[in-house]
Amino acid sequence: MAEHSSGARRAAVARALEEAAAPVSGGALARQFSVSRQIIVGDIALLRAGGLNILATPRGYVLDRRGEGVERTVACVHTPEQMEAELTAIVDAGGEVLDVIVEHPVYGQLTGILGLQSRYDVTEFIRRVEAQEARPLSQLTGGIHLHTVRCRDEKSFQRVQKALANEGFLLNM
Repeated sequence: MAEHSSGARRAAVARALEEAAAPVSGGALARQFSVSRQIIVGDIALLRAGGLNILATPRGYVLDRRGEGVERTVACVHTPEQMEAELTAIVDAGGEVLDVIVEHPVYGQLTGILGLQSRYDVTEFIRRVEAQEARPLSQLTGGIHLHTVRCRDEKSFQRVQKALANEGFLLNM
C-alpha cells in the first residue's frame, strides 16, 4: 500500500510541475503533499530516473522545456558587481536566462541552472547570492562566461544581443 501511495504522490508531483507556471520549491511540494522535503527530493530523483527532465533552479524545480522558442548561447564578460545589470538586460529584452556556463581549468565545463525570466527573478537570485555570500561562477574565469538564453523568436534574441552589446557585456575577442 505504501508503494502505491508513494507512486501516486510521484505522479501528482510530476503533474504539479507540468502545470506550474514558475519553479516550485521542494518545501512547497512537501507542504502540498504533507511529506518532508527529503521525501520530495527522493521523488524528484525517481522521476528523473524514470525519464522526466526536471531541473533544480535556485527558485525550485521546473520541467526542462528546452527546445521551445529560440535558444542561443551568448559569451559575456563583466565584474561580479555588474551581474545584476547583465541579467536584467537579458530579461528586459525578452530573454530567459536558462543557465551560466564556465570553463574550469580542473573540472572542465561547469553549468549552473538559473531559469530567470523576469526582473523579480533576477532580484531574488541576487538576493540569494548575497545572503549566502556566494561567488558567481564567472569569478573562476575572470568574468568570462556563457549564458544559454531562450527567446520567443529570433527578433527577441537580437534584442537581447543588442542590449548586452549596449551595456558592454558581450565578449569580443
